[in-house]
Formats: sequence, C-alpha cells, structure tokens
Amino acid sequence: MKKREKPKKVKDVQNVFEEDDLDYYEEDDGVVILQTHNKINQELNGEIIKLEKGYVELRLSTTSEMLVDKFGLIHGGFIFSAADYAAMAAVNEPNVVLVASDCQFLSPVRVNDEVNFIAKVRHKEGKKRNVNVEAYVLDIKVFDGVFKTVITEKHVLKLKLLEGDNPNAIEEEDE
Repeated sequence: MKKREKPKKVKDVQNVFEEDDLDYYEEDDGVVILQTHNKINQELNGEIIKLEKGYVELRLSTTSEMLVDKFGLIHGGFIFSAADYAAMAAVNEPNVVLVASDCQFLSPVRVNDEVNFIAKVRHKEGKKRNVNVEAYVLDIKVFDGVFKTVITEKHVLKLKLLEGDNPNAIEEEDE
C-alpha cells in the first residue's frame, strides 16, 4: 500500500463509502479515507496529519479557549478529546463508539503547545477494537491511554437500547 499524507482538511471528505463496505475505506490509489467523526471541530479536537489503516497521527494546537487558569494550563478534557478522536479515526468505521478507556495524564500542557498524538489499533476481536494512544509535546510524553471501542451496525443514537425510541434523537438526512 502506498503511504501518502492525508489532506489537511479531512472534514471535507465525506460520503465516500457504501453501507456494505467493510473495514477500511480506500480510494483506487490506496489512500485511506476518513469515515468517522467528519463533523468534529478540528480546532478544538485536533487535525489529522496522517491516516493509514489502523494508524493516525493528529496534532492539537492549544489555544486560549482551552485555558483553565492565568498560568496557561490547558484543561485535560481537550487532551482526552483529541486522544479519543485519534482513536476513533484509527479504527475508521462510521459507527465506532468508545466504551471504555484507561488513560494517564503524564505532564501538563500549556497554551500554545502543539500536542502530537499517535494512535494505533492494537487488538481486533469481532467488532471490538483496542487502540493505544500516546501524546507528546516536543519529546515529552504528556498522555498515554488505551481506548476500547465497539463498531455498531447502526449509529449509536439509532440503536434501540431501551424499550421505545430515543425521543432526544436529532433528525438528520442520511449521510
């Protein structure tokens, strides 16, 4: 498979798969196409730099909107969210859902830091995927986690989890 960097505006790549396609979606030239989280805000959750089968590199540029105090500390929720986005993109299925995580925040992140995430699918069993995610600022490891995911047949908000339909589901056109 050819290695090629993903276009910077990943969110513009949508609706390129068929419902019956399995696993990873590739164009004829072998480039992997992002199939999940296409409407995510990349300014707050990071930008995919490299996308391959089972592998993602993502960069989060921290901003003042992520601050928690006058010292420049970034809220850990933004780090977790970017790590989660990287894990979901590494699985790269339209209906991937996070079911559990085991994470460690190893060092603080400051405003204007560039946090580089690497996500790798490490275990695959049926519809379950475990993804290891690490994050670095320069050469300092700031985050390490394992994300446990499940691929569902339908969107999680369209699943009938309890008796009756979900009255809070947002109606959208099928994508």
